[in-house]
Amino acid sequence: MPLLDVQDLRTYFRTDDGIVKAVDGVSFSVEKGQTLGIVGESGSGKSVTCLTIMGLNSTKNTITTGKALFKGDNLLELPPSRLRAIRGNDIAFIFQDPMTSLNPVHTIGKQLMEAVQLHNDVSAKVAKARAVELIKAVGIPRADRRVDDYPHQFSGGMRQRVMIAMALINNPDLLIADEPTTALDVTTQAQILRLMKKLQQEFGSAVIMITHDLGVVAETADEVVVMYGARVVEHAPVEALFERPRHPYTWGLLGSLPRPGPETLRLAQIPGSPPSLLNPPKGCRFNPRCDYAMDICRTTMPELAPSPADPSCLDACHLDDETKDAEAQKILAEMMVEAT
Repeated sequence: MPLLDVQDLRTYFRTDDGIVKAVDGVSFSVEKGQTLGIVGESGSGKSVTCLTIMGLNSTKNTITTGKALFKGDNLLELPPSRLRAIRGNDIAFIFQDPMTSLNPVHTIGKQLMEAVQLHNDVSAKVAKARAVELIKAVGIPRADRRVDDYPHQFSGGMRQRVMIAMALINNPDLLIADEPTTALDVTTQAQILRLMKKLQQEFGSAVIMITHDLGVVAETADEVVVMYGARVVEHAPVEALFERPRHPYTWGLLGSLPRPGPETLRLAQIPGSPPSLLNPPKGCRFNPRCDYAMDICRTTMPELAPSPADPSCLDACHLDDETKDAEAQKILAEMMVEAT
């Protein structure tokens, strides 16, 4: 049984203008020790999916259906007290902006200690020792002194390390990281990703990595879910996604990756804008931006189905398999030529 099994998850928000379908029939699973990357443009439903799993959406004006089975229990049906016990203990969340996630008026140590004592019956001395241990584990020097510093005394990269320490402090089974490197420079991004991979191996946690960057996915993930317009359009092992991508939207994401080459090389771009989730287009939600769109794409939503050549690779596209393979290889070949 998977550690987390998400089945037909839907999160709709009631607004004055109508119903916003922020997550619309998403399914995936995560095994213990596995890293799942969820990738897509802003507004594709990545973060709302994971906030729903954690029970962190406002209950007011929110409609949630489907299942999120964690160790067999449906998180969407648990009472608030049980869900609070799971959050921060069995499942931990690393938010995108550490400066707004950390309380500026409390020391780093106090915030880490609170995370320990909320879920464990231990003394302040034991909790502080655990805080210092985790600060060391995430690579912050002089941990015994920095534990008494405030968030504003840390750099952006150091604050993100603190957030990782806070997420791991109770040895969670599942760690959800929402764009953990977005606000960091390239060097610090690489350090944070290496740190997360190292700590995942040490703690044995499963990881869901939310990102818009396929480069991050390539470096960290075992499996990849590609989301567009609140739906999953492709789901595959990471090697297969980069060697044999099967959805036109994935081709567009791959084409937009920075590549070494002449200074005049322009990045490819996907024309148009993401769809409105208040009034999404009929049929495939990518069809207004897709160079391969057919009449059926404009009327009928494609189902997420396995590839005949590899059942572990799923995609939601009306193109025939021969065309998918040919176009994917053509795009990958163009990327290789441009990079040389």
